[in-house]
Amino acid sequence: MNDPTVSPLPTATVFAGIDWASTDHAVCVIDPGGAVLWRQMISHSRAGLARLTARLSELGVGRIGIERPDGPVVEALLGAGLRVAVVPPRQVKNLRSRYRGSGKDDRFDAYLLADTMRTDGHRYTDLTRDTPETTGLRALVRARQDLVEIRVGLVNQLRHTLELAFPGAVGLFFDLHSPIARAFLRRFPTAVEAAVLDEESMAAWLAAEGYCGRTPAAVFIDRLRAAPAGLTGAEADARRHITLALLVAIDAIEDQAADLTRRIKETLALHPDAPIFTSLPRAGQIRAAALLAEIGDARGRYPSPDALAATAGVCPVTFESGKHRGVGFRYIADLKLRRALTDFADDSRHANPWAADIYTRARARGMRHPHAVRVLARAWTGVIWRCWQDGIPYNPDRHGALNRYLSQDAAAAA
Repeated sequence: MNDPTVSPLPTATVFAGIDWASTDHAVCVIDPGGAVLWRQMISHSRAGLARLTARLSELGVGRIGIERPDGPVVEALLGAGLRVAVVPPRQVKNLRSRYRGSGKDDRFDAYLLADTMRTDGHRYTDLTRDTPETTGLRALVRARQDLVEIRVGLVNQLRHTLELAFPGAVGLFFDLHSPIARAFLRRFPTAVEAAVLDEESMAAWLAAEGYCGRTPAAVFIDRLRAAPAGLTGAEADARRHITLALLVAIDAIEDQAADLTRRIKETLALHPDAPIFTSLPRAGQIRAAALLAEIGDARGRYPSPDALAATAGVCPVTFESGKHRGVGFRYIADLKLRRALTDFADDSRHANPWAADIYTRARARGMRHPHAVRVLARAWTGVIWRCWQDGIPYNPDRHGALNRYLSQDAAAAA
């Protein structure tokens, strides 16, 4: 460890910054004038975190800046009753230019975080704890999303392989990762092996697999025969092994994602806030779980609908300079929260006339689909926030007046 630099205890509020790492954490404490009072590298251990919280309490630290909202360090700080605020990594990167070049240095970043709390702390909301039920649900939801992203990457690799070796299989079924498509590729992984199929044998295979779609066997045979010819020989054999290997990986991911889906539904059913989020149109259980997990259940985190919308990045940012005035996309946001809200909003328009009207009018004003969805998500944040604060499920009749007001607000904000 580095030798600590200790100054006399401050007589006014002091601030701290912690640059989190996997083995050692850089810590810096500054006084109201920005002078360093204490600087240290703290080991990522139980003893190190205990020493950290004790020293910060001893110095009378009023606010701590850190880049991540979870983990053992944050839990230790909150457990000690210390106030913690999160400064997103992208903002930290931009803030470095206030002092010097944008190079990364853990000790300097710890100072930067502390100084940000000193000069701009009012811009950041204190981190509040969710209940264990919510943090557990959040972990399940995010793990499932990670698996889905991995599956998407594997399916893209599979599609690339098939486009070269077996083009007929790519568009044979609606989804390449569907159970019936994967079953077909396990049985016929190359164009050569699928060439033996005729209408009768295809119908027999579909029946054996329990295929319940409406597409007749003759259509599948026509698709296979109309597609470009696949590879043959040694290269086809190599691609066969690649296809089967990717199928094994996709099957494993699908099985684990399905298991997490069951766990998410079970956990959601036991959560006190589940009726609020499952009452939203087309939210279902997985979308409702994602919304609940990312919004949380600490009501003080978002004191207003605008605070929720700004954190999610679904409200615009206005830029003014001289005679120029423009409205732009909010890049600095909680991306997981944004994804949960926009995914829900996009699907809600297919089941809710109010949502469909906001989306349609946004498109009529010339907005592209992603922009119109963000406008709709902004309107939904007002409804969700009200239901969340009141602890009641969404009811279109009960919240009709709120819907009309938010429709006007969404149009004005766009």
